Parts: sequence; structure tokens; C-alpha cells
Amino acid sequence: MTGAEILIESLRREGIEVIFGYPGGQVLPLFDKLYDAQMRFILTRHEQAAAHAADGYSRATGRMGVCLATSGPGATNLTTGIATAYMDSIPMIAITGQVKTHLIGNDAFQEADVTGITRPITKHNYLVKDAKDLARIVREAFHVASTGRPGPVLIDIPVDVQQKDVEFVWPEEVNIRGYKPNYYGHPGQIKKAAKLIASCKKPILYVGGGVITSDASQALKELAEKMNAPVTWTLMGIGCFPSTHELSLGMLGMHGTAYANHAIMESDLIIAVGARFDDRVTGRIDAFAPYAKVIHIDIDPSSISKNIKVNIPIVGDAKNVLGQLLEELTKVPETSDWLKTLESWKKKSPLSYKAEGKLKPQYVIEQIDEATGSEAIITTEVGQNQMWAAQWYKYSHPRTFLSSGGLGTMGFGFPAAMGAKVGCPERIVFDIAGDGSIQMNVQELATCVCNKIHVKVAILNNGYLGMVRQWQELFYKKRYSHTCISGPDFVKLAESYGAVGIRVTKKEEVRPAIEKAIATENTVFIDFHIEPEENVFPMVPAGEAINRMIEGLA
Repeated sequence: MTGAEILIESLRREGIEVIFGYPGGQVLPLFDKLYDAQMRFILTRHEQAAAHAADGYSRATGRMGVCLATSGPGATNLTTGIATAYMDSIPMIAITGQVKTHLIGNDAFQEADVTGITRPITKHNYLVKDAKDLARIVREAFHVASTGRPGPVLIDIPVDVQQKDVEFVWPEEVNIRGYKPNYYGHPGQIKKAAKLIASCKKPILYVGGGVITSDASQALKELAEKMNAPVTWTLMGIGCFPSTHELSLGMLGMHGTAYANHAIMESDLIIAVGARFDDRVTGRIDAFAPYAKVIHIDIDPSSISKNIKVNIPIVGDAKNVLGQLLEELTKVPETSDWLKTLESWKKKSPLSYKAEGKLKPQYVIEQIDEATGSEAIITTEVGQNQMWAAQWYKYSHPRTFLSSGGLGTMGFGFPAAMGAKVGCPERIVFDIAGDGSIQMNVQELATCVCNKIHVKVAILNNGYLGMVRQWQELFYKKRYSHTCISGPDFVKLAESYGAVGIRVTKKEEVRPAIEKAIATENTVFIDFHIEPEENVFPMVPAGEAINRMIEGLA
């Protein structure tokens, strides 16, 4: 087989059914073989969108997303999407072409040191110098990307390697020296954790994206109910615990619920599962959870005690460790007084907004939630739209909220929605977008229309780069420096691509527009003209403790 044929056969054996990408000179041998391959190729209109689509596909399905680009600018255009996946621990394979092996390092046309460029933003990467190694490398890449703490892996393949004929040998097993992730918690640490849990009075389960990755949602629910302990989650953890459950505190952190923030600051025991104590969660570290001891469960040992000192570290897969803990936990704490306190905080400081005046973004998301029965897959862009989507939609299942958490990538939501819809064609997929973010990958309207990928996009159009404007209002004396933006006519723009556009300016138009979008067999842009200076609250100012919130109505 040629190197190109080996790559396609290797992807087939790994169960890959779809690739997102863009052709170019240094991947022509590969694209020639893709012409006859029994594999769906989705031509995006920008390489960044290909990476985000592969990422969204992976997040929504739990299967591996694959993106493909040529060398030089094609490869560098993937890097924002690769970094997004890396920060959020999303398994993904990025394949790039490269100039001929004898030209590497000579500044050849469309050459870039993509393995050097992506080393800090991949879990691992490969430069393939011999076609004989290609099958093994693909096998290893999938193993590395999907095991332990997942992440993107890049394979850079020179064009002459794609053309070379060699014998195809598929390795049935992968054995990488020095790479042996630990999947079960140490029994001694499990016993210590159970003992500490039994003696606490104000426990809180603080959970993140690792719960979703390890399919640990059911085990988490069992532990929460067994302990009768409240659950709060990070942005990446949304959907791992039902938001309508009586033990739910919602999201915590910079734009989390007031009661979740107060709860973690008053707790005497934090059980952290698949979360990494990100700065958006902790606020001022020296003031974070002053009364709490910490049990930290994570498959990545480097994440434990990195930001917050931990009393009982447990390295292992979240689902397995929670199962071990459930078996070991014979005595549970008495939490009735603690839960009464939390209930009083919920009544005192609920999420709320002023319903009167111009169209409110919170109302729009509430109506999307009701119209979809809380069962849609929601993707977001980044900024105010992202936080409103996190706060006001009712998530009950994992893999239904897809958002760029760590990197905060504007332009993520639309192509991620595209990837999610390809992976879950039977599901309603909504991208909650801002009028700034949506323009960063708006060209993917063509991809959606040409491939009949019927995603729905709710544009919360306030004429600003909303979150940056909010900070300028609160901390820079309303000096709106370069945050006022004039967008296109989104209805005409959608129609020019062959999609459907709907404009909404009044409250009474919201629900009919959403229902029309859902019923329409096409990609739909709904342009909601919302209150221009609506803010996201609660909000923890930078450098403050997370119980020092700006609260109140926007």
C-alpha cells in the first residue's frame, strides 16, 4: 500500500466514519485516495472550523473526531482548534500534510514546523519520516488521545511518505513504554476518603468535565444521593448532574450561582471529581474555601495540588474511583442542617433578571429550553452568550453542553454545532451565539447548506462584544474602546448561502421563531435583537474571592 492508503485503512480500522478538513498541495495523494474511500469527508470552508467540528463531534458522541489539513498555513490554521481541544481535554486526531522529507528545514513553499508549533498544545505529536511506521503511529495516536486524560494528537505526514509503497502491517496491540495511566484509586486512599466523608458536616461535590469523559454521571448521582450532599459543577461539567435535581447547586465560579459560591466557601469538605480548580472557579486562591479539607479525584496526577493544596489525592478514572468509594462508604454524614442552609441561600439569591424593557437574552434561552424540552445539544460561542447559556438552559444529560472552557475561543460554537449534528443527526442542535463570535466562522454556513447539516443558531445580537463591554462598563468607566461592532444583516447573510434567516425584535416573536427554526429542514439563523447593555450576573471581579460577587439584576 501507499502511505496514503495505509492512513485511510488505519482510520477505517479505528472506526472513523467522518473526517472534517480542507485540501491542499501536500495532501493531494491522500485526497486522491479519499475520492474512492468509503468514508464521509466534510469540506469545511476554513481549517479552524474543521478542528472545531472534529472537537464538537467528539464532545457530543464520545467518539474520536478527526480533522485534516495541508502543510504550512493549512496546518497553522488548525492550531486554535487544537489548542481549544487540548485545554478542555478532548480526544481528537489532527492530520497534516508536510513538504517532502528532504526539504524539511529548508523553508520550502508552504512549510511550517507544525510539530514544533503544536508541541505545547497537543498531548503528543508525530512527524512520520517512514511510511513503514505509519500504521503503528496511527494506532498509537488513537490510544494516546483516548486514554488517561484525553487530548488532541497530531500526525504530520510528508507528501513523499504518502506516496511511498510499503507493506501494510497493523499492530493489534499498543504498548508505549512509560505511558501507563492509572485507572483505579489506591485502596488506602479510598479508605481515607471514606473516613473523612463520614466525619464531615458540610460536604460539597465539586465536579468537572472528567465526570463526562469517564461516563461517571450515574456513579456521581449515586454518591450524591447516598451522602445527601450538594453538587456544583464547572463550565465543563455542565450536564454531568441534572440541573433540576434537589441536590443541584448549579455552576460555581466567576459567573456561577451565588449559592454555589457561598456553599463552597462555607463547606468543610470538598470532594473534587474530574475538575482542576481553574482560576475562574477559585477566584483569589489564598481566600478559597478556608474551612474545607479536599479530596481530589483525577486521572491526571499533575492536576492534583497544582492550584489548591489537597488533603487526600486519588489518582484514577472518575467512574472507577466513585464506584470504589460507593463500596467503601458504609457511614455517611448528617447533612440535613447543611441542606437547610443551602435552601435558604437559594431563596435569598436565585438567578434572576428584569423581565420588562427590551428583549432579554435570558428569556430567549428559557424559550429555547422550553421549546426543546431541555433535550437539545447546546453549543456556545464565548462571552455573555456562553454564560447565559450555562445559566438559563436546564441540562440533565452529559454531552449536551459544548463550549470552549479553557481557551475561551470565539468562533467555536457554530462549527462545533456542525460536528455535533453530524455525529448526532437525530438531535436538535442549537448554537447560542453572539453577533461578534458568530462572524469568526460564519463561512461555515456554506458547509452546513451543502452537506444538509441542519443546525440552528440563536444570535444574541446586542451590537457589542458583550463581555468585554461589560468589563469596560464596570471597571473602565464605560469607556467602550473598540467593543461597539456593526454586524451584517444576518437574515440576508443566511439567505445568501441558501440557509434561512429570521429576525426577532419583540418578546412575542421569540417562541414562534424558535418553533419555526426547529421545524425547518435547513440551517437557520435567528437574529435576536436584545437589550444592548444587558449584563451577566452574578459576577466575581478579577482578583476577588468567589463569595465577593457583584449580584443583583442586570
